Amino acid sequence: MASPLEQFEIKRFLPILVGNADLSFTNSALWMVISAGAVYAFVVWGTSRRAVVPGRLQSLVEMGYEFIASTVRENAGKDGMKFFPWIFTLFFFILAGNMLGMIPGAFTFTSHIIVTFFMAICVIVAVTVIGFYVHGVGFMKFFVPHGAPAAMLPLMVPIEILSYCIRPVSLSIRLFVNMMAGHTMMKVFAGFVIAMGLFGVFPLAITVAIYGFEFLVAFLQAYIFTVLTCLYLHDALYMH
Repeated sequence: MASPLEQFEIKRFLPILVGNADLSFTNSALWMVISAGAVYAFVVWGTSRRAVVPGRLQSLVEMGYEFIASTVRENAGKDGMKFFPWIFTLFFFILAGNMLGMIPGAFTFTSHIIVTFFMAICVIVAVTVIGFYVHGVGFMKFFVPHGAPAAMLPLMVPIEILSYCIRPVSLSIRLFVNMMAGHTMMKVFAGFVIAMGLFGVFPLAITVAIYGFEFLVAFLQAYIFTVLTCLYLHDALYMH
């Protein structure tokens, strides 16, 4: 039986070495390109006709647009709509990566901590830059708890800063763990289907159930990542 972790192995398709840096094009990079291309094609083809009475694909694009727009308004405020294209792209890129990773033989790049951590770092750096751009040095007040006694500030401010710096870790681990755990479970139970012969119907049923549940998890994790990004953006814009 093959190892259930074999599916997460990075494979080089086009070796590229620049000094000591390995910039090879891998299966992970390939599925990132495929996911980005799928999202681009989905949006462009869905809005190409711009019919008054939308077809199925146009309806899906419009539903996706309204879904993310309402998510941004509810969690980042009206000013957050300025950053709607960024949030829209982030959600559908993660969603495409999660969903395409459900195809047998595909590679789920969101199951790698380095990928999710990089996306999380980009989010935190972006909202921090936005915070300083909007409030200037006054953004540092965000790390001062409202109503806290002055005597406690030397202790509480470092804690607030540390909590802020931990955000990319929690944001990335949540997505990575859920995607990796689900795919590992499916691989484990799928391996029992053949190994158990006639009794393989039981692990097969479990595999099918997990497979269906993973589609829900794939959507929820993309949504949670997006909602948290909106909340962090709200903090940068309004500091509360």
